[in-house]
Amino acid sequence: MSVSRTTLTALLHGADQPGLVARVAGWIFERGGNILHADQHRDMEAGIFFQRIEWEPGQHPSGLKATDDSGATAFTSFAASLGMKARVLSSTHRTRLAIFVSKADHCFHDLILRWKSGDLAAEIVAVVGNHTDLASAAAGYGLPFHHIPVTPDAKATAEARQLALLRDTGAELVVLARYMQVLSQEFLESFGAPVINIHHSFLPAFAGGRPYHQAHTRGVKLIGATAHYATRDLDEGPIIHQDVVRVTHRHEVDDLVRLGRDLERVVLAQAVRWHLAGRVLAYGNKTVVFD
Repeated sequence: MSVSRTTLTALLHGADQPGLVARVAGWIFERGGNILHADQHRDMEAGIFFQRIEWEPGQHPSGLKATDDSGATAFTSFAASLGMKARVLSSTHRTRLAIFVSKADHCFHDLILRWKSGDLAAEIVAVVGNHTDLASAAAGYGLPFHHIPVTPDAKATAEARQLALLRDTGAELVVLARYMQVLSQEFLESFGAPVINIHHSFLPAFAGGRPYHQAHTRGVKLIGATAHYATRDLDEGPIIHQDVVRVTHRHEVDDLVRLGRDLERVVLAQAVRWHLAGRVLAYGNKTVVFD
């Protein structure tokens, strides 16, 4: 029977310089840690170094086992001394996740079923809908549903209620499972944590509404789906994952929508899984996704 081990995973990036890999490995070794996985990348044009490293914490000099918090804090300080920014995750921590929905249910059900099967290492703390269409489905899964309607003349009030709910639940991540509202810059800044969106198009092509209709009109031979971090610029945030499927002149709009839904489920779930596993490092308007 395998024994579950507590591990720490660090994502760090900053200006490239000689000896970074050795110094990071040395820091972990000196504290009795055991490195399990390590990967790095260098942006040759920008001169930025990226690393993902996972290790089992060792012992403090006092002989006590390093706690998750102490290990994360110590590593973050060490990274800063190298001029690097770092984010450290513990395998014992389950990210508190809120899912925003509207009426479409395919991404919602897919995420919940993956979560129930243990595929997503998170705690779902709220399902938030601007319509009530998925209220009974959420209840069926035993999840709290919060109806917060959004109207053009009361958008700020609705977002204030959403933010209050996120604070009360301690949400650390929001996933937009085909939530058909644009989050304002004020919302994103106030929340101050990642928001993952699924766009039913292979961005940057066909951004905005009705992308499958746009694609059909254009006569494309590929359609796709894109999961990205939401930013103040609509559908232009750092891309986490994308996938495509081939189509022909024989496919009608309804066919594109059906094929697209399959892509949306898989692409969103993979993006969320990678984020929860600490495999996505966003910088500027790009990402490094460690495999």
